[in-house]
Amino acid sequence: MVVAGTDQGKSFLTDLLKARAFDRVVAVSNGGEARRAMIQDGYDLVLINTPLRDESGFELAVSVTQSSDSSVLVLVKAEMADEIAEKVEDYGVLIVPKPVSRQVFYQTLKIATASRKRMLGLKSENNKLQQKIEEIKLVDRAKCALIQYRRLTEQEAHRYLEKQAMDTRLTRRQIAEDIIKTYEG
Repeated sequence: MVVAGTDQGKSFLTDLLKARAFDRVVAVSNGGEARRAMIQDGYDLVLINTPLRDESGFELAVSVTQSSDSSVLVLVKAEMADEIAEKVEDYGVLIVPKPVSRQVFYQTLKIATASRKRMLGLKSENNKLQQKIEEIKLVDRAKCALIQYRRLTEQEAHRYLEKQAMDTRLTRRQIAEDIIKTYEG
């Protein structure tokens, strides 16, 4: 998504992105439109040409990073680039000084794309770990139910869960959920 206050800015930035195989580019004129578009659809990249008609654009950049997985590039006047970078770099916002050099723009675009891929990979790994933790919690809860209601030892409860999973060809999670339903449900 391109967010620029002028038609010339939108056209220029859209052309730069399309030249780098971004086939679906949405261009909006202000922060309000950008926020509404973000609610309706997800974007790999949000490119903000500051200032915008209704705001500076920096609040939008921070908001996008906090509410989505999008990479965010902000174009600012060269004399303000360092000052603005200090304010937004902790949020993962990349700053591109204006006037824009195509080479610097494309290098920053590559960095943004690579960073997003890495972040999505880490997020996926985090989700897998969260699911594993949930499974462990369920299995432990099921073991506790077996210990309490069937008077099994922890080792016997563990073995019972494993055997049930093998015999029924269900996951340990499914067996644990069934045990919890039976004894606690």
